[in-house]
Amino acid sequence: MLIEMLAAAGAEAPKNAFGFMEALEQGGVIAYATVAILGIMSFGSFFILFTKLFEQQKVMSQHQKVREVFWRAGGMKEGAAKLEKNSAYRQIVDDGIKAQEEHAKLTDPVEAHDWLHGSLGRSEAAINAKLAGGLPFLATVGATSPFIGLFGTVIGIYRALIKIGISGSASIDQVAGPVGEALIMTALGLGVAVPAVLAYNWLQARNKQIAAQLSAFSNDVLGYMASNGAVIPHTPVAAAKPVTAAKPVTAAPIKK
Repeated sequence: MLIEMLAAAGAEAPKNAFGFMEALEQGGVIAYATVAILGIMSFGSFFILFTKLFEQQKVMSQHQKVREVFWRAGGMKEGAAKLEKNSAYRQIVDDGIKAQEEHAKLTDPVEAHDWLHGSLGRSEAAINAKLAGGLPFLATVGATSPFIGLFGTVIGIYRALIKIGISGSASIDQVAGPVGEALIMTALGLGVAVPAVLAYNWLQARNKQIAAQLSAFSNDVLGYMASNGAVIPHTPVAAAKPVTAAKPVTAAPIKK
């Protein structure tokens, strides 16, 4: 009895024939190709998510600096010099200044307001288009990755039916591998699609918030330039310095 127990303990553990890698080996080229495509989609989705979050956060921090610094400058060029060189708000200001300078060169009479409004609108649209770059990829991944996983599922079920037809029996050892492969493909497709859809909706909402801030700033720049600096938007006022109490005045002694 003791010898049998020692022999059983020393024997190698049976190999799992229904693991993930085993299911891929049974699926062959189609299974490997499906997993590779879903892996590329997942990597691209997370890469776009983190890069776009960095870009959006940078523009949002620039908005706060504009409110604190730009509108307290003596003029548009002085205010633009206080902003970051490659910032979105610096681009709007530079395009506005350039449009104002080029208006005098037009041979066809155009209202200065319309010309500035169109130039600022183009600048704003270019910034929004840059921020929206990569979002179509997230939408594509969210829409197509479940069907790619479903393709692997269909192939796995098809292979299970072939095995049943060849063996003539639907025993678990015949269909466990192909059915397991089919379920894995379905899970992978959903695991890639759900984060992509969530990331797309979140980034889209943040882009709308940034677009609203850029539109408000563009409108303020237009009002400032159209009024020759008379119209300035409200900015947070710095805290006033505490007023020191005046020293008591002592009366001069009366000479007798």
